[in-house]
Amino acid sequence: MFTGIVEELGTLEVREDGADSAVLRIRARRTLDGVALGDSISVNGVCLTVTGVQPGTDGSSVWSTDVMAETLRRSSLGATGVGDTVNLERAVTAQTRLGGHIVQGHVDGVGTVVSRTPGDQWEVVRIAVPAELARYVVEKGSITVDGVSLTVSALSDDERAHEPQPWFEVSLIPTTLRETTLGARTPGSPVNLEVDVIAKYVERLLGARR
Repeated sequence: MFTGIVEELGTLEVREDGADSAVLRIRARRTLDGVALGDSISVNGVCLTVTGVQPGTDGSSVWSTDVMAETLRRSSLGATGVGDTVNLERAVTAQTRLGGHIVQGHVDGVGTVVSRTPGDQWEVVRIAVPAELARYVVEKGSITVDGVSLTVSALSDDERAHEPQPWFEVSLIPTTLRETTLGARTPGSPVNLEVDVIAKYVERLLGARR
């Protein structure tokens, strides 16, 4: 489990594609502190397992992970290439402050950045969301975008605006713009989305009662 508070920007150093999987090798620094083989790290919101660590000479290390075809197909990792930066977060411990919200690292779908509107000290980013996920997104609720815990600041109104695809907006503060990949996501860029897991459980339970 994660909180959606990005600890570090890593860099994809090597990508080895197989027939139905890929091995990623990612350079990082503080994200690897205290991490052992088998531990989980969130990469752009995707929970991945550490399968190896190679210490570097500059204080950084390169860790490896296996990514299955299902993950490559259902997340933006399928299009992530060598040299790309990625958001990294270690799994939480019992002593971790829950600064964001409960994040599983299980991507529900891929959204698309629609527009960016700069403000005085922030930037409003509009993201198109797959129609099947729109019902889980609520104003002032939490959503994970590329592994970043964010608050929904506005929603599309399909009945009134006749939008071709539902969207939501988030307001990014300077720290988020500077220290996560969201500062560089341009219109048209894909982003991993994970909706609030509580909403999915509530829907499932209510459906069973009916």
